[in-house]
Amino acid sequence: MASQQQQPGGPMSQPGLQHQQQDFDPVHRFKMLIPQLKESLQNVMKIASLNLAHNTTIDNGIKSSDTSVQRFDKSLEEFYALCDQLELCLRLAYECLSQSIDSAKHSPNLVPTATKPDTVQTESMSYAQYLGMIKSQISCAKDIHNALLECSKKIAGKVQPPGIM
Repeated sequence: MASQQQQPGGPMSQPGLQHQQQDFDPVHRFKMLIPQLKESLQNVMKIASLNLAHNTTIDNGIKSSDTSVQRFDKSLEEFYALCDQLELCLRLAYECLSQSIDSAKHSPNLVPTATKPDTVQTESMSYAQYLGMIKSQISCAKDIHNALLECSKKIAGKVQPPGIM
């Protein structure tokens, strides 16, 4: 029996699990990518200035084009890739926030659980009320599904098979 008990800190106290959950957190990922973005931008600017100086010396006839320079397009591509990752993190964070707001709006009351009796509040709903709300949501979803099926059948019935005029 003792081996089945949970550790004092629970599953969140395990460093691997906590790190894995932070990887899925878009805000945390965004914060982790910002220093990389700053470094990448500095690299782009440095390479651009070196290439500009190199091209200027070639244009002025001081140097020949024998020396190699770093590729600007590669550093710019890396910068844009990081920008795309940041954009995805922000979009995901926005979607999570929207879902949280919608969830609070459509199911504002908590349902007390047996594992957390201290969360029972005066505005929480009973399990029977919760089931009723879920059944009404399922019924609504079925009505929408049926309406969409009817519309798709009507659209499919109006489309003529190819070759018939």
